[in-house]
Amino acid sequence: MIAALEPGRTSWTAVLDAVRLGPDDDDIAVTAGQVRDVITRLIAAGHWRDGDPAILVIFDAGYDVTRLSFLLADLPAQVLGRLRSDRVMQRPAPPRQPHTVGRPRKHGGELALSDPATWPAPQLTTSTLTTRYGIAVTAAWDRVHARLTHRAAWLDHDGPLPVIEGTLIRLQVDHLPGDRDPKPVWLWCSAAGAPPAEVDRLWQAFLRRFDLEHTFRLFKQILGWTAPKIRDPHAADRWTWLIITCHTQLRLARPLTDDLRLPWERPAPPGTLTPARVRRGFRNIHATLPRLASAPKPGKPGPGRPPGSKNRHPAPRYDVGKTTKREHTLKARRERAG
Repeated sequence: MIAALEPGRTSWTAVLDAVRLGPDDDDIAVTAGQVRDVITRLIAAGHWRDGDPAILVIFDAGYDVTRLSFLLADLPAQVLGRLRSDRVMQRPAPPRQPHTVGRPRKHGGELALSDPATWPAPQLTTSTLTTRYGIAVTAAWDRVHARLTHRAAWLDHDGPLPVIEGTLIRLQVDHLPGDRDPKPVWLWCSAAGAPPAEVDRLWQAFLRRFDLEHTFRLFKQILGWTAPKIRDPHAADRWTWLIITCHTQLRLARPLTDDLRLPWERPAPPGTLTPARVRRGFRNIHATLPRLASAPKPGKPGPGRPPGSKNRHPAPRYDVGKTTKREHTLKARRERAG
């Protein structure tokens, strides 16, 4: 799913698109195509024009942000994602000395995120006092990139492998809710040469990504996204889009809903109702809307199959959607081809 985030602490998001992955799909290629379609629609609708800041697309750990940055390089977008703490990145290559023989260097040495001895002096450091996490200290390194090889996703790449440089950010906070000794968070952004204000904006924008988790919880617990036992994948797609439509209606009804809070809940100021509270008060708005459909006809369920009889029309079963195994190396591809 792709959702637009709001500034500030809120649990509201605007879900823009949803795609179901198949067993033969490349998740990064599908994600890049989905992001491209959404950005193209936003530009066509006039939400982004020439001269506006680049659209910031945020990914959590598990996405190959380097490859996504390469696939979306022609769009007015910046890619920001979280890195695993055991990743090994590469520093920029040093300037080429005159009268040097041989191929120019692409990399300037390893930067292991788990080994402070390999960290050079950061180009930027910032310190921000927050009300929720204490003092947030960031260190940023410019032109840091990953060392690509002809394996896995880059197996079919023609020509020399690119060097995709960006800004590496290490975020360390004093404390988290329920954790007095948190581990640092490593981020990588496709924008190279970010100034201190941009570095602070990037890690603060990444923290906004967790608002999408509230949306998933609302889909499942309040709107019943996973409640029906759907067998057909196309029916699951339709049900998902119905849930997204209901969530959009709730988001549009935010200024129209009264706060019907429970006795143990605190009063919410106007305009700050959560999605669950808006859904609770939506029934009062629904009574004032025009009736666009006729009233449902009363009916009773059919008799069903007689007890003891055999089911002669079993429901079809579908593949659960496990990922198809692919070759990750040239050697595996040659062995499969014989």
